[in-house]
Amino acid sequence: MGQDSAKRGLPREHRGRVARRLRDGFSKSRPRSPVASSSVAGPHPRGSPCAGRRGTSHQRRGDPMRIHYLQCGTDCPLGGALFDGFSRGILGHIPCAAQLVETNEGLVLIDTGYGTEDVRHPHPRLSKFFHALLNIRFRLRETALYQIVALGYSPADVRHIVLTHLDFDHAGGLEDFPNARVHVMEAERDAAERKRQGFIARRRYRPAQWNEVREWRTYAGGGERWFGFENARALDGLPPEILMVPLPGHTAGHAGIAVQSDTGWVLNAGDAYFYRRELDADRRRCTPGLRFYQRLMDTDRSLRFANQERLRDLRQSSAVTVFCSHDAKELEAMQRGRCIGGVETCSMARMTSHSAGREGARINAT
Repeated sequence: MGQDSAKRGLPREHRGRVARRLRDGFSKSRPRSPVASSSVAGPHPRGSPCAGRRGTSHQRRGDPMRIHYLQCGTDCPLGGALFDGFSRGILGHIPCAAQLVETNEGLVLIDTGYGTEDVRHPHPRLSKFFHALLNIRFRLRETALYQIVALGYSPADVRHIVLTHLDFDHAGGLEDFPNARVHVMEAERDAAERKRQGFIARRRYRPAQWNEVREWRTYAGGGERWFGFENARALDGLPPEILMVPLPGHTAGHAGIAVQSDTGWVLNAGDAYFYRRELDADRRRCTPGLRFYQRLMDTDRSLRFANQERLRDLRQSSAVTVFCSHDAKELEAMQRGRCIGGVETCSMARMTSHSAGREGARINAT
């Protein structure tokens, strides 16, 4: 699914143009593009979701935010269906999901997957242990930078990056967007930079992926209640329709990212779970490979299980669409606007004007 899904997001007729733009370079010293905070300028490929809006405000206040569901990396671990639950061959198919959100404040990227430098120079940027364990397939066309350029944008148009956490498969593309403000939980940055001890911690957190980040925003306690979750908070410089929801367990500062779409709230649960059936109301289960990997990466297993239970209740309530970072079937459903857990997701092509919901709009950063 990973390669096919990447191709769906990158039309064949645009690949040569994108490759030329990347070859010619968007250097890290490139200045911020001269656009107002309420608009995103730049050419859009004919037929793309952004076509016909060049040089105009990309979103009117009150319009729903357009969400692009991206696959920014593919892992193919040995074990096939023992990992992903559906592969017929010996290799599994595990995507690294990300979201690109168009807002009045510019483009917002939620997680980055693997970046261009990971593709070009995987070692020593990444751990050989995880490279081998996950059988990572480094593909330039799957990087967030490549896909954003394919939509007709410049890297400088990405004003904010919101991270579920700082693991190597979520933060690899930070340096591809040097003008972006990076938002993450304070506990996560502290764990990655000052508590990076032990075999797994030293290999999951790779400082080379973020050592050129210019502007960080970190968040600690406080916030408001959101669908039963405590301490959900709006983010500095972003609209109240984008919230950070603490979901510790996988890492100390792991969080989900909630976005208000025209059909309701969508929660990117990151690595709070890995397999779609973990949130089933009855007979919930996980594949052996992903169960092993989650146990390997846990920092607090009881917290992870507790948050999974809350996510399970949230999905069963049909109030929020919930998806995770590494389930191929869930990502495909989000890209195609199919149903997940009884909630219909909204694909890019079906976005229509809709007033923002009241829940979460009152939540302000503290």
